[in-house]
Amino acid sequence: MEAPCINKNRTELWKTDALKSVDYYNEWFMSFAPKAFCDARRGLIDKVQQVMQETAYLSQITVENIKQHPGMLSILRMATAPPLALDRLAGLSHTSRSLIKRLEENKQPSRISEAELASHLNRIIDILQKLLDVDMLSWLPKETTPGKHEALRSASIIADRLCSTLADPIIRNEQEARQLRAISAYLETRGYTFLKPDDVEDFRQMPEHTFTYHLNIPVGLSAELRVNIPIDVAIMRERQSECNYPLLIECKSAGDFANTNKRRKEEAIKIYQLRATYGNDIIFMLFLCGYFDTSYLGYEASEGIDWIWEHRMEDFDKLNL
Repeated sequence: MEAPCINKNRTELWKTDALKSVDYYNEWFMSFAPKAFCDARRGLIDKVQQVMQETAYLSQITVENIKQHPGMLSILRMATAPPLALDRLAGLSHTSRSLIKRLEENKQPSRISEAELASHLNRIIDILQKLLDVDMLSWLPKETTPGKHEALRSASIIADRLCSTLADPIIRNEQEARQLRAISAYLETRGYTFLKPDDVEDFRQMPEHTFTYHLNIPVGLSAELRVNIPIDVAIMRERQSECNYPLLIECKSAGDFANTNKRRKEEAIKIYQLRATYGNDIIFMLFLCGYFDTSYLGYEASEGIDWIWEHRMEDFDKLNL
């Protein structure tokens, strides 16, 4: 079942649609981004307060503390003056970036002895203790315990600093969730059923009128060269033959033009890998919202990639869903 041309050949609409998409994104950002930040900040304040309790309000940062709760490092970096970027802490402590990153992901480093890990952590702790923001953590020089209000104020400042470093991931996660909700709502009103990706053994054998998210699809012409590529949405329409493939959709939401044009080759690489493995019958499309200008659209169209705008969901009606 071929997909009809949706937008890639409608060049007369590209400029207008690009502007409408920017407006749609900006309206969403102003309405929902502050809530996303507030929710993230609230959660981070709770985490900072927990770290304060585990370290006697940052007066007892020890190797054992970090080994038991390695994720606290990202919070401790924000308690210094100035706040330390991950790479900066790695450089100052003569520690590898990968080790700190793994710890901040709340994972224990692999292929390193306990003695080596303790050595790394001691150097990290030494830098952190030298740079702790004593103006914010005013109880440390006095060797006292902060009052409830003082501790909350400092936890809020640290959470704000951490939230700023996580701004882009927070927005990206919220964007993806919004787009997946929009597609789900469209499909469910048309009788489609959601499948968990773990329940999909072979994407080619998905039942009719089902869909799933975050599916890994193997590509490569031989077992030795085979790799998985992630696909945001797979939709199995009504089968017209035994070799039908699901419709594959990549969700793209962006808050600036520069980043989309820098990364526009990613989709071209995906469609090349998919077609090289499964043939030209496989359908790969984009679901766009935000800053996608005519340069980006022209590039994707030249690669044979079509798209649907989030601000005009009725374009999905043309896909015989």
